[in-house]
Amino acid sequence: MSDRGVGAVSAAQVGSRPWPERDHAALGLPVSFDLPVVGHLDALADLSAGAAYLEWRRYRHAAALHTDLVLAEEDRDERAVDAFAQCAARIATALSVSQYVAERILDNAVALRDRLPRVFECLRDGVVSPTFIRTIVSRTELVHGRSYQGLVDADIAAALRKPGSWSTARVRDLCDQMVYRRDPDAVRERREEALKGRCFFTEAGLDGMGTVGATMSAERAAIVARVVERLAAQVCKHDSRTKGARASDALFALVEHAPFGCDCARPDCAFMVVDADEVAATAARIVIHVVTDTTTLTGPVPATATATTTPAKNAAEAATESAEQPTARAQTRDADTTAAAAEPVTVDTDAADEDAAVDETAAVDEAAANQIAIDEAVVGVFTADDAPVEEAEAVEAEADEAEVEETVAGEDAAADAAAEPEPELVDGVGFVAGLGIISGAHVRDLAADPEAVIRPLGDGTLTPLPATQPADPYRPSAALDTFIRARDRYCTWPGCSKPAWDGDLDHITEYDHAHPERGGQTSATGLGAKCRFHHLLKTFGDFVDDQYDDPDHPGRIIRTFTIPEGRTVLGPAHTGFDTHPGLDMIVFGDPPATRPPSPGTEPTRPAPRTEQKHARRRQERDRNRLRNNLNGVRPPEPDDAPPPF
Repeated sequence: MSDRGVGAVSAAQVGSRPWPERDHAALGLPVSFDLPVVGHLDALADLSAGAAYLEWRRYRHAAALHTDLVLAEEDRDERAVDAFAQCAARIATALSVSQYVAERILDNAVALRDRLPRVFECLRDGVVSPTFIRTIVSRTELVHGRSYQGLVDADIAAALRKPGSWSTARVRDLCDQMVYRRDPDAVRERREEALKGRCFFTEAGLDGMGTVGATMSAERAAIVARVVERLAAQVCKHDSRTKGARASDALFALVEHAPFGCDCARPDCAFMVVDADEVAATAARIVIHVVTDTTTLTGPVPATATATTTPAKNAAEAATESAEQPTARAQTRDADTTAAAAEPVTVDTDAADEDAAVDETAAVDEAAANQIAIDEAVVGVFTADDAPVEEAEAVEAEADEAEVEETVAGEDAAADAAAEPEPELVDGVGFVAGLGIISGAHVRDLAADPEAVIRPLGDGTLTPLPATQPADPYRPSAALDTFIRARDRYCTWPGCSKPAWDGDLDHITEYDHAHPERGGQTSATGLGAKCRFHHLLKTFGDFVDDQYDDPDHPGRIIRTFTIPEGRTVLGPAHTGFDTHPGLDMIVFGDPPATRPPSPGTEPTRPAPRTEQKHARRRQERDRNRLRNNLNGVRPPEPDDAPPPF
């Protein structure tokens, strides 16, 4: 038996110095794990950037293997096991991973090298998490080989380098926005082919289980999900099934027109037997919100020199300028069926904490109820009209300057991207709540639905919109509720991808019901979207968030989140403002004056613990802002920003 290569294998496996034996200080790693809480968090953030750099090096090596083994033959290689498969097999064998995993590594490496070199630099610099790379690569496959793929790469890289945090959903939306606006014709053709390929399938599983699935348009999928979720919620808190198991049973009940019930077996349970058909027939309609602008509704516009020479420019801005309308109009479209609308979610708390738990969530329930019409119409939309041209031009000029400053991929790289030919037409995009970015063609198809309703958010004048409901300064108006959800799009907590339309509106500075003038205001700056978990975490934990106007970008805001030990993280880097900049032209009036409390209503006992905590948070926010102002502190520049993941 031959021992050929055994020595080489042994040397290759153990010849390099094991990582635990390397000089930790030389690598910038803490020499001990005996650190305070903040020290551990700082180390984790630094290690995240280090992991991104190591991932960059891994892809560089994989790309080099592709250059050596594949590149010269890939255009004419017709073998069953071609050079690409053999190269991936080498990686799979060396790393002890499957062929599929190795091919994905090689795919990512080649795409980063050839299609996304500036995004590749972001990975090297620790600006983007390795977990987002597959999302970016897969969502940009549509522009591979196109003349403007360099522009898409530059746009995404410039956005990733903006200070702030990212989530998987926000990265996905960013990529789709940059791709869809530069490829309107091809996107429409691909969508038509995808619709023709929709299907229904079943698959046998293990242990007597099976899978049922279907492909359909995004809005129909959202409607089906809402119907199932609505019926699955018809149980008491003692139901033993998981949320997914209840949804599975609810889907079968809807298909079979069978009863659906709670499995708690309690004789007093009001949900023992629920008629699925009756729930669907008597419930309010489902509303699917879509946000877009008026230029998208009118169709693709000719590309201009402005769009070509500023590759880092926001997609919606380019589309708007091409149409010579300096202000995008934020719109939302609601598509629905005659099925059920989601019920408001309640919080079960102890009696002592009940008021605090409901404090910042009740505004959502009533405002959301006001948006769901009970009539027979199936669709509703909100839009924003034009602001004055002079003001819009000034704001866009400042935004353009900021974008150019934040493009740190290098002047040569930007010049190369600018030299790329722009497609003949540029289209806008839309945002479907909970699903992400859709193309302009998809938006127009939805708007052409005879049951669609388009409602402008604003009247095109300087008259501020009402911020609160007339009789209650605590509850936001329907216009403000819609605006905030369209602006935030997702829960604003760093890394969270829960849709804003399904969450709560939170008073960033806690609302003082006894003395409203002392607490947070119900305003665009004072409210933010949070999922229920992060809302409760902020309300009952020691986390402190803040949100205030950006002095450098009128109409926009800065968000910060501070953990109990004092480390501060910036909020989302990509919001509705970046997709539909017309949102920052919408203004709301001041909350109405409140009556002072009647004499004799002041509490005679010390303030409860929750009120004391809210007061402490207000003081901490004030101190942070004062300290920042005295030191001239602004949000960290891209090079100094901590890893946004």
